[in-house]
Amino acid sequence: MSYRMPAPDRDRIADFDPQVQPVLPSAPLPPLPPECLRLDAIRQAFQHPVDWRVEPLFAQSFVPGGDSYARARQAAVLMPLVQRDTGLHVLFTRRAAHLHHHAGQISFPGGRIETSDRDPVAAALRETHEEIGVEQRFIQVIGTQPTLLTTTHFLMTPVIGELLPGFHLHPDEAEVAEVFEVPLAVLMNPDRHVLHQMATSLGHGRCYFAIRWQSYFIWGATAILVRNLYHFLAAAQGIAGPGRRRPGQSGISPGLERPSVPP
Repeated sequence: MSYRMPAPDRDRIADFDPQVQPVLPSAPLPPLPPECLRLDAIRQAFQHPVDWRVEPLFAQSFVPGGDSYARARQAAVLMPLVQRDTGLHVLFTRRAAHLHHHAGQISFPGGRIETSDRDPVAAALRETHEEIGVEQRFIQVIGTQPTLLTTTHFLMTPVIGELLPGFHLHPDEAEVAEVFEVPLAVLMNPDRHVLHQMATSLGHGRCYFAIRWQSYFIWGATAILVRNLYHFLAAAQGIAGPGRRRPGQSGISPGLERPSVPP
């Protein structure tokens, strides 16, 4: 079974509230052991091929590269891991309310790949510096995940990276309303991944995952990338579940060595 992702921003009704849409049942997933949520375990998982699948409900939205989507815009985001005394955290941004795409939503730092960018990794690092002020020397890249074709027609490559001690945040107020962190253990708890259906005039069958933490509501493409990381780490630990078994797929996005960038 698969579901269509939510429609682009311009097609949504102005008063749509993703937090109050009906909840759909989804297959239960096993918990991850705490030891796989450490930096050393995550690094090791990305250093070896892992036989796994992207989120099955939205598998049609993941593509191995951009060659067959010439009109889509290439983009990259950084999923920043931050080591704290209480464990690993993940850094998010809340987008400024006036932006054209996904205004006010929670996302990872990132944006469009420019012709001057060497590859999606370089784009993610550059955009992170521009959006939240973290210098590239404070980012240690761990790996990448499969590219997601978003409903706003971006081919978005997620880059996993550690923010090294000494980094400082200087958010660009024109793009970022807030920067905050969520414990990785919270995000990797599949019981917190809730599947919603859009019960509006937007149409039957349009669904999205969401993760609620404190006052934050992480949903849409960002939540799918979080759930994908769960599937990857579960497979790296040999934990069976609906997110496993795409033959030949590793943690590294296949299109990275020869990235296609917009003209």
